[in-house]
Amino acid sequence: MPHKLLPTLDYTRHARWLLRSTGSEHALAVCDAAGAPLWSAAGHADLAPWLARLSAAGFAWPCNGDGMQRHDLAASETEAGASLLYLPIKAKGQLIGYLAVRSQAGSDDALFAWDALAEALEDVAAAIGEECGVQGELDAMAGELSDRYEELHLVYAIDRQVQDMTTGEDIFGSLLESWAEHMDADVAAFIKPGDNLCVSATNLSAPIHNLDLVLVEMRGDLYRFAHSSRQPIVMNAPDDPRRAYIFTDMPFKILCCPVFQDKSVVAILVLLNHAEKDDFSNSDRKLGEVLANHLSSLSRMHGMLAETSKFNQQMAAALIEAVEAKDPYTRGHSERVHHIAMEIGRALRLPARELDNLFWGSLLHDVGKIGIPDAVLCKPGRLTRDEFTFIMVHPERSYEILRHIDRLKGAVPGARHHQEKYDGTGYPHGLAGNDIPYNARIIAVADTYDSITSSRAYRAGRSHEVAMAEIVRCAGTQLDPGVVAVFETVCQAEPGWIADFGIARDPVANPLAA
Repeated sequence: MPHKLLPTLDYTRHARWLLRSTGSEHALAVCDAAGAPLWSAAGHADLAPWLARLSAAGFAWPCNGDGMQRHDLAASETEAGASLLYLPIKAKGQLIGYLAVRSQAGSDDALFAWDALAEALEDVAAAIGEECGVQGELDAMAGELSDRYEELHLVYAIDRQVQDMTTGEDIFGSLLESWAEHMDADVAAFIKPGDNLCVSATNLSAPIHNLDLVLVEMRGDLYRFAHSSRQPIVMNAPDDPRRAYIFTDMPFKILCCPVFQDKSVVAILVLLNHAEKDDFSNSDRKLGEVLANHLSSLSRMHGMLAETSKFNQQMAAALIEAVEAKDPYTRGHSERVHHIAMEIGRALRLPARELDNLFWGSLLHDVGKIGIPDAVLCKPGRLTRDEFTFIMVHPERSYEILRHIDRLKGAVPGARHHQEKYDGTGYPHGLAGNDIPYNARIIAVADTYDSITSSRAYRAGRSHEVAMAEIVRCAGTQLDPGVVAVFETVCQAEPGWIADFGIARDPVANPLAA
């Protein structure tokens, strides 16, 4: 490292100090370790070519000890009679260059002057060597600080991104996209064969036409090798011997870091670059290990969230099954309302958190019916006032059941108030207009549509067109007109769920029936 700094120093001050120390001006030059001139004093433009000719003639800068050396030019050499006085420059004990002075061999006075020059040159050489050593240490520290900053910046970016993510987002994909951009990598991939997980992101500097095959190779031999070695893998050179059994005939540069959980390798994190790009460095490897550690924690958290989500859905399915087992004519009602409500929510571009609340609120909106007597819930004819009062209680029962579950607190208002009417004549609290929670207004439209189109013990389900006409008629009184308008737009696209749910169509009005 210090030898690389030699051409960057300012030698004019060293020349001035030499002048003050010896009392005379000298034809001073600085050469690298091979003898090539790097700098020469002002007024001596011919000095560098002269030294270059000496090196070209085979002069090897021999040194006997560490003091000033002398080479007198023979009669056969250019400028016979001149002498080259030179001194090695060392930094951290390593030769990095030479101080060179051209002088004329001569009298005893000249030889006496050379003694003073030798002492001065030793001081100058020591000062230059020390300056290169110190600057080298500073540059190394700066490089180390830069690496640590990159690591901290990456860790901060990961933490910030994870904090900003919401449930259901592709955590791995988003992080890999950021990392590929941060590291200027063509491909970033997270491979976890145990979960059949292979997530990748690209930031291509040039096309990779066989990317699928590359990912297959990552899931295969590369993962197995990393799993066995338990060490980061860096392959930059095309003749790396490991290419005989990893990425055979694929000329990409690879950085692969194992991802550990409980001391076992469960996944790998891979960066891949075209051969024309810079080699992966030791700093890149360290950053890869940092991200691999974070992805290990995220992978564990992802698994726990997946298990929790599965458990929640199974519990919800059990509650719905308990409700719908009481009345075979309402079987599937909750799932259909849930599906339609989510279609409306996505069309309204609700934030992810509100969509999640709508997900659970619409799915569990009728869970309170579990407490309604079968004689009321399954009655085929018109309900009496008292019987309808039992029906009116079910939103509050839903609230009583769900309010104890912290995870569902955001979903409770939608389930509790889906029977409110936009004009304030609904139940359980007679809320009106925008006082009704937005998710409850969405569920109300979906619930009304399914109630009209589903068959009951006392009537067959009505057609889609009849249901839409009734919903439009109720806009502004029973239903939120804004939500109704969005639902109309959703249905105009002829969504597949209309047919999937077996909803009847009016042959005249149905454009697909022509």
